[in-house]
Amino acid sequence: MDTLMQLVTKGNDFLWSFLLLVLLCGTGLYYTIRLRFIQVRKFGEGVRQVFGHFSMNGEKHEKGEMTPFQSIGNIAGAATAIAVGGPGAIFWMWVSAFLGMATIYGEAVLAQTYKTEVNGEVTGGPVYYIKAAFKGTFGKALSTLFAVFIILALGFMGNMVQSNSIGAAFVEAFQVFHVELSPVIVGIVVAVIAAVIFLGGTKSLATVVEKIVPIMAGVYIVGSLVLICMNITALPAAF
Repeated sequence: MDTLMQLVTKGNDFLWSFLLLVLLCGTGLYYTIRLRFIQVRKFGEGVRQVFGHFSMNGEKHEKGEMTPFQSIGNIAGAATAIAVGGPGAIFWMWVSAFLGMATIYGEAVLAQTYKTEVNGEVTGGPVYYIKAAFKGTFGKALSTLFAVFIILALGFMGNMVQSNSIGAAFVEAFQVFHVELSPVIVGIVVAVIAAVIFLGGTKSLATVVEKIVPIMAGVYIVGSLVLICMNITALPAAF
C-alpha cells in the first residue's frame, strides 16, 4: 500500500505541476484567442441556452437528447480543491474555469457535429470525433483508449471520490446529533439510488438531475455566502 501511495503521489506531483498548467490553461487560452473570447461574447446566449430549456417534468429532445440544464454536473470538486489546496486554489479555479469555457465550447461543437444515432438513441462525444479527426488504426486506438480511461475515471475513480465526500458529510452531520453512521452504509445507499436512476435511462436521469441541480446550486451558493459573511474579516487575507 505504501508503494502504491508513493506511485500515486509521484504521478500527482508530475501532473499537477507546470505540465498540467500548460495543458489546461494553455489549451483554454488558445481556444479563447481563436474563438475571440467566446465565453464573454456569448455569455448571455449560454445562459439562455441553459435556463431556457428548464423544465421540472423530465422533458427531453427527440431520440434521447438531454437539455443543457439536465446535463449539468456536480460541484463537489470545488470544495475538495479548496480543502486540499487552500485559498490559493481558488485563483487557479477562476483562471482554469474562465479559459476552460472556450475549451468546453470547442468540445461541445465537435460533439454536436459528429454525433450519431445508435439503436434509436443519439450518442456522441470525444470517442466519435477522435475517430473522425484521426482516420484509420490510430484513430480507433486513440478513441478506444479514451473510452477505457473515461470508464475508469467516471465509473470508478470519480465515483469513489464523490461517494466518499457524501459519506464523510453524512458521518459528520449525524455526529452532531451523537449518531454514529458508517460511511460504508451511506455508500451502499448511494449506489442503490444511482442504480435505480441509471437503469431508468435518459428520461429518468434527466428528471432527477433537473430537480436536484437547482437545490444543490442553491444550497451551495447560500451556504458559501453565509460562511463568507461569518468570516468576512478574513476575506482580505484570503485574496
